[in-house]
Amino acid sequence: MNMRATHLLDAARRHAVAHNANDAAGDTPVHRGMQRGRNIFWHKGQVETNCRENLFGHRPATVWLTGLSGAGKSTLAYELEKYLLLQRRACYVLDGDNLRHHLNCDLGFSADARRENIRRAAEVARLMNDAGLIVITAFISPFVEDRAMARAIVGDARFIEVHVCTALEVCEARDPKGLYAKARAGKIDEFTGVSSPYEVPLQPDLKLDSSALPLAEATRLLFEHLASTVFEVAQ
Repeated sequence: MNMRATHLLDAARRHAVAHNANDAAGDTPVHRGMQRGRNIFWHKGQVETNCRENLFGHRPATVWLTGLSGAGKSTLAYELEKYLLLQRRACYVLDGDNLRHHLNCDLGFSADARRENIRRAAEVARLMNDAGLIVITAFISPFVEDRAMARAIVGDARFIEVHVCTALEVCEARDPKGLYAKARAGKIDEFTGVSSPYEVPLQPDLKLDSSALPLAEATRLLFEHLASTVFEVAQ
């Protein structure tokens, strides 16, 4: 990991540590001025992580798919989910658009709103990992710092960053939702790749170009990466 990536990850970890410390003291704002009660403590459960790992036959992980709109993230995420379930692996997809229908329906697309969108998604992924699941996320997540924050929340050992690196011109030619056309016409503000930047991952665990790889091949490569990292369970 280069110096900039290390710096961003360290900063995100410090933020997470401070967040947790403030939680214990009851001083963490929940949402724009709201505060938690002060007498809140973490209640540890009786089921250890290895019990869930032995039950499911794999370690928990979060596969974080990042890339431009139209890159193929959601398509790949749901194909991998189907493939994993056929292999009797417990998993679930957190899709960016789907979360914005419900959990994140109050968020826009400013830099701050995007950051909160990613923070919430990462917290959900962490909870699902704690339950023993493999989580597959599909978020544009355009900023390096926000992805570092997500990694810090989920935990470095469980976080697998996958750059779906399909080129902008290919994504725009696909334009499955008509969003690029609207952005070019000035009808959508802060649209990644047009009026807002996408910061390429510095050192992703895996890079997949959906314009160069058939879906089945991309899914196989992702599955093989998981097989080499999370399917070995210590008895």
